[in-house]
Amino acid sequence: MKNKKNSVPDKEIYTKDELELFEQIEAGNYGSMPENELEKEKDFYKKVATNTIKNITRKKSLNLRVYEQDISSIKSIALEKGLPYQTFLASIIHQIATKQIKV
Repeated sequence: MKNKKNSVPDKEIYTKDELELFEQIEAGNYGSMPENELEKEKDFYKKVATNTIKNITRKKSLNLRVYEQDISSIKSIALEKGLPYQTFLASIIHQIATKQIKV
């Protein structure tokens, strides 16, 4: 069995336990967990995923004082890029926070 994405054999990517789990799932065997327990587990992990997405995409307001000349320069750069200046600034802050831009 090979992973289609990069043509590396699955046994080199996944652990023995993971491969056994995949085989069980493909065969329709989901273990010895009762159906109602499985549904509870699914619901729990759906809630965890939903909350995680909400937390990482939540936005918060930020007020800061900036020189007028800097604002004018930022607005013109944003205009050149076809973005509203606040979106442009938020993008730069995000890139710094995720270390895509080093300061």
